[in-house]
Amino acid sequence: MRGRLTAGMAEKGIPRKDAEAILQQLHGFAGYGFPESHAASFALLVYASAWVKRHHPAAFAAALLDSQPMGFYAPHTLVEDAKRSGVEVRGVDAVHSDWECTLEGPEEGVPAAPGERPALRLGLGRIRGLPRAVGEAVLAARRESPLASVEDLARRARLSRTWLARLAEAAALRSLSPGRRAALWTALGLSPGDEAGLFSGRLPPEAKAAIAEPAAAEEVARDYAATGLSERAHPVSFLRAALAARGARTARELSRLRNRAAAEVGGIVIVRQRPETARGITFVSLEDETGVANLVVMPDVYERFRPLVRGAPFLIARGRVERTGAVVSLQVRELLPLSPLEEVRTASRDFH
Repeated sequence: MRGRLTAGMAEKGIPRKDAEAILQQLHGFAGYGFPESHAASFALLVYASAWVKRHHPAAFAAALLDSQPMGFYAPHTLVEDAKRSGVEVRGVDAVHSDWECTLEGPEEGVPAAPGERPALRLGLGRIRGLPRAVGEAVLAARRESPLASVEDLARRARLSRTWLARLAEAAALRSLSPGRRAALWTALGLSPGDEAGLFSGRLPPEAKAAIAEPAAAEEVARDYAATGLSERAHPVSFLRAALAARGARTARELSRLRNRAAAEVGGIVIVRQRPETARGITFVSLEDETGVANLVVMPDVYERFRPLVRGAPFLIARGRVERTGAVVSLQVRELLPLSPLEEVRTASRDFH
C-alpha cells in the first residue's frame, strides 16, 4: 500500500517530503482508527469499564466524577447510578473530603480496609466556583490538626466570608455546624480570616440563633445548585406521589411492562440525541429515582412538541412500550411539562 500511495502522489506532483509526512500520519492513525483496530480498542475499554463498574462500583463512580467534564452523563446521573449499585454516597465535607472524590470505610474519613465495601466521599472539587487554592488551604489546615469549629477553619485556613459561605451553601461544614442555614449564619457572622482584624478570634460567644432548617426538597435543590448533584435523594422522588396519582410509572416499572402496553412516565431529561442517521428520530432519556427510561420521539411528534423536546428539564411522556430483546423504550405519543415543587423549581436549571 505504501508503494501504491507513493507512486500515486508522485504522479499528482506531490513532493516526496510531503508524501512521506502524509504516509507517517496515515500510519499513526492506522494504529487505532481503522475499523478492526478501533473495534478492538473500544471492546477492551468497554470490557474493562464494565468489570470495574460491576466489582468496584464506588471506585468506578469516583474516577468518572474526578474526570469531569466528560459529556453525555452528568455527575448527578453517575451518582444516582452508583446508589442503585449499592454504593453509599457521602456529601462534601470540609472535615473529611479531599479535593477529589475518595473511598471511605464504615468510619467517616477513614480509608476503606481491604475487603470492606467502600463508601464514596464527594470531594471539595465538586463545589461549583470553589478555587482549588481554597480547597488546598482547607486541607492544609486539617493536616495541621483536626478542625474544631467553623471559626477555627476560617482562622487557620484564612478563608474570607465569600469562600466560607460557599462551603456552607454546599453543606460542606456539616461536621462543624449541623444544618446548612446555621452554618451559613455562622460563616457570615465571622470576621474574614484573611483580614485578621483587631478582634479576630477574640469575639465573645454569641447565643445560637433559632434557625429553621429547610425542607428535604429544598435541601436537595440547594445541593444541586451548589454541586450539581445530591447524595440525599433524587428530585423526582418528591414528585412521586403526584405522578402516581395520575398513573405514571417509574422507570423500573416501565421496564417490566408488556410490549405495546400504554404507559406514562415522568422525570428529569438527562440526554437528548437526534443523530443524522436516525431519519429525524429523537432519543430522550428520562431519569427518576429508580433508573432511566428511554424515549423514542418520532419526527411528527417532535414537530408537535418541539419546545418541550428541545428545552424542558422535566417531562411527562405518554406512549406505548416497545420491547426489542432486553431493550425497552417508550414510543412517545404526547409530551407534557412536569412542574416540580417550588423548592425544586428554584434550581431546575442545575438539574438540567
